[in-house]
Amino acid sequence: MTSVGDLHTTGPTAPPAHATMVRIPGGTFLQGSPERTLDWLEAEGQAFPRDWFTDETPQRPVTLRDYLIDRYPVTVAEFADFVARTGYVTSAERAGGSMVYSDYWEIREGACWHRPAGYGSGIRNCGEHPVVHISYPDAEAYATWAGRRLPTESEWERAATGRAYRLWPWGDTWDPTRANTAEWTGGSLRGLDEWRQWWSGIHNAQGPVPQTTPVGAFSPHGDSPDGCADMTGNVYEWTSTTAHLYAPETRCDPTIHLVMGRFRAIRGGSWMNFRYQVRCAERLYGDPTGWSNFALGFRCADDPPESGAEHHGR
Repeated sequence: MTSVGDLHTTGPTAPPAHATMVRIPGGTFLQGSPERTLDWLEAEGQAFPRDWFTDETPQRPVTLRDYLIDRYPVTVAEFADFVARTGYVTSAERAGGSMVYSDYWEIREGACWHRPAGYGSGIRNCGEHPVVHISYPDAEAYATWAGRRLPTESEWERAATGRAYRLWPWGDTWDPTRANTAEWTGGSLRGLDEWRQWWSGIHNAQGPVPQTTPVGAFSPHGDSPDGCADMTGNVYEWTSTTAHLYAPETRCDPTIHLVMGRFRAIRGGSWMNFRYQVRCAERLYGDPTGWSNFALGFRCADDPPESGAEHHGR
């Protein structure tokens, strides 16, 4: 087991190793997916029905001002530095556990950012991995301490897709070698049954289960057009946007309607997901007051300084 003190964090005045932010130029982009993408998803016969993805429609123009966004998700080492300086205690630590997926989702006693799989696990040699088991208040607390904020859902998607619509940050052709997803280790998974077979195989095999990778491990080939890494896979990421439909009349899965106006949008998919779930426009939602997901982290955003120079965070 590894304690927080086992991490080699940065010194009192040194910025985190991955504090570089990317400047995203202002302008208009198309947020969401066109109907042809839903047609493709339906034709592929993937694990979920069409109405699971209709919350990505209708595609609409969104205009943003210039903004800054972290090139990488916040790492374990960066979060450990925050905790060491502030004494912050996360939601999962206060609750005594967090959600971990075994053969199903369960609350694992002791699971938190420095014990990802519960008691007996640790974070040795994981300083450059994205921090996980992060609730929305945890992410907000870090961002505030760092003098930043969380990105809006529109800012996150624009940073992932670039000015033009694309399925994944690098383009419209899936490549499992460009992101940490289930297909990086499991090959082409054509649906939920194959995903379950993959998960059962790795979970019952000897040796480590696939998990997060160091931030930037798939750069530059998996980066977005603006140079943001890990926008696909690795960990889901919080945004500041409250769940809402792009158009009130949109018909979608009833479970999606239940979270509108209550949950926050999370983006990007994780190492457990396959290609349909890690697209730039794919939407999912997290309960900001509930349990923190073990594969849920975040990156920060900021407004550019008046000088227009690229910004480096603390």
